[in-house]
Amino acid sequence: MPSPLDARPPITLFYDGGCPLCRRQVAWVKRQRRQDCVRFIDIRAQGFDPAPWGRTCDELMGRLFALDGEGRWYSGMDSTRALYAVLGYRWWARISSLPGLNMTLDRLYLAVARRRNRIGRWIDRN
Repeated sequence: MPSPLDARPPITLFYDGGCPLCRRQVAWVKRQRRQDCVRFIDIRAQGFDPAPWGRTCDELMGRLFALDGEGRWYSGMDSTRALYAVLGYRWWARISSLPGLNMTLDRLYLAVARRRNRIGRWIDRN
């Protein structure tokens, strides 16, 4: 499995455009200095077909996926680490990959991903 620290631009982020939390992350990325290194694909957009990417809708809806410029796939928290590395926040990706911390963040990511719509609606209300 490739290391997210080695991710190369451009990175393509497959995100759930119906998810408030996901839209917030995309908006944040678009404000970053190196945002031009990131491409966005809304997997809920009308006409989106996961087949050319070798993925299924269910798979892409389950967690965040990213594809780097060299054709390497990342999923879950590793896709976030790869994204941050490409954006120039390699230090954050490196810290979040430390033994012990990486496992904790991976589990936290999965817990949030499962509840992302509920959490996003709560954030939007408050």
